Amino acid sequence: MRKNKYPYFSKNFLWGGAQAASQADGAYQEDGKGLNSSDVQPYLKGLSNAEIQKIETEGMTVEQVKKNSEDTTDYYPKRFGIDFYHTYKEDVKLLADAGFKTFRTSLDWSRIFPNGDDEKPNEAALKHYDEMIDYMIKLGIEPIITMNHYETPINITLKYGGWPNKAVIPMFEKFGKVLLDRFGDRVKYWIVVNQINMVQIEPWLSVGVASDQYDNMQEALYQAMHNQFVAAAAIQKYAKSLHNPNLHIGTMVADGTVYPASSKPDDIVLAMQQNRMQYFVTDVQFRGEYPKFALNYFADNDIHLETTEEELKLIKDNPMDFLAISYYYSKMVDSTKNEMQPADTSDNPNLKQSDWGWAVDPQGLYNSLSQYYDRYQKPIIIAENGFGAYDKLEDNHEVHDQYRSDYLRAHIEQVGRAIHDGADVIAYCAWGPIDIVSCSSQQMSKRYGFIYVDLDDEGKGSGKRYLKDSYNWYKNVISSNGAEI
Repeated sequence: MRKNKYPYFSKNFLWGGAQAASQADGAYQEDGKGLNSSDVQPYLKGLSNAEIQKIETEGMTVEQVKKNSEDTTDYYPKRFGIDFYHTYKEDVKLLADAGFKTFRTSLDWSRIFPNGDDEKPNEAALKHYDEMIDYMIKLGIEPIITMNHYETPINITLKYGGWPNKAVIPMFEKFGKVLLDRFGDRVKYWIVVNQINMVQIEPWLSVGVASDQYDNMQEALYQAMHNQFVAAAAIQKYAKSLHNPNLHIGTMVADGTVYPASSKPDDIVLAMQQNRMQYFVTDVQFRGEYPKFALNYFADNDIHLETTEEELKLIKDNPMDFLAISYYYSKMVDSTKNEMQPADTSDNPNLKQSDWGWAVDPQGLYNSLSQYYDRYQKPIIIAENGFGAYDKLEDNHEVHDQYRSDYLRAHIEQVGRAIHDGADVIAYCAWGPIDIVSCSSQQMSKRYGFIYVDLDDEGKGSGKRYLKDSYNWYKNVISSNGAEI
């Protein structure tokens, strides 16, 4: 441990961690749960990390979705997760023992409305989440709840074509209202959609669209995002109607800020344009309207969104209360290699990378927090930040993961720096405090946690939990309120 150069965290700062029900809960055949978009992703055995990432980005065809939905032969890791559905008391107690002030997780849409278009919610699921939230609060942990973290019911894909269909908006609005009615007296912070801007990187998980469902896929994806804007605004409108001053409705983005590859004007302008198309998402949800540069981008790329005056007014009148961001790495753009497309970026040769090719750039977090706060002056929750690595469980059940503490230490210091310069950051949620199934690769071997879960990529193992060295390191960070890192 060492002293933090920027120990500027408020006394009420929420230190904690984050996960998703889709990666942790398991129990996919219990209490009436339906299949969701994560449940049909098989483990791709024998492929490299790069090959797995390419396949996941490309997504699945309708036929593959149907086949995988019925398949019981291959291994689908997210159907089983780490069995958090049954072990949450044991797991949350470990987090409380580390001093966690907050824990972010999701309430599985496909468990509460198994088909998405069900008339009534599944009471067994609501009862389970009642008990989980009550237990968190009992242990002094503030829940931060995501309404949809890659858990779109499969029926919405197969019957409605996913989020590009406006028929999905009232279904999700209904789901959001059920959550606020049931849990709004205990949950203050709600993230409507996880990483709402990830449609270009993870279209299948983000909006439940199969790769062959639309001729103009880019148009469909932006339409899906628009429909999520509308749903979020409708949920915010309903939240305000409840007259509960403790309810805070927020949006979340995956940080995609890029640097220019050089001081060449072409590189600088391309980086600016790329970044503006990242900010347009939050411009809509905080400023209430589509910026002109985004409308120009749509026109230049044959993207024609179906919007109504009523929808645009709803968005305008119901901005989000806070911004949640996930931050793992930064990228850059080179005007001789990259074009004006949101996902067209290059690796930065000045930065080291993880085993999954993610650049380690702590100052990128300071940059992003500062840019977002300067632009909107809204409270910020760091909803995800972490380091995926291959961990070794020693014979004595110890895990020596100094690399994880080093990564988080450097990033936490930059959070304090951003706060010192004026950013209103209210929470820090380390991603995956308990090892869970990787979102992007379906691997257990890509571990983020402070707590080791004895399961391998094929679901074999005891499932027992063991504390890593980073657990005690983070415990001290929390007890010192970030003064010692």
